[in-house]
Amino acid sequence: MKTKQTGPRPLREIEQEVMAEGREWTRQRLQQRLQEEANRHGGVFPPEREGGNPSAAAADADANRSGGG
Repeated sequence: MKTKQTGPRPLREIEQEVMAEGREWTRQRLQQRLQEEANRHGGVFPPEREGGNPSAAAADADANRSGGG
């Protein structure tokens, strides 16, 4: 819950608020456009992963192994 401020808001605070709103609008618009394109081609967005890919945990384990001894 926001509290009422007495006096003008800092310009930096207003700028940050407007930039966050702009990023969210852009994200939603991009998602909408990508979904429309996927629908045109009969696909699914986001694309589904194919089976047989290694799990993220296995990939992390491989990346964390050291080569020296």
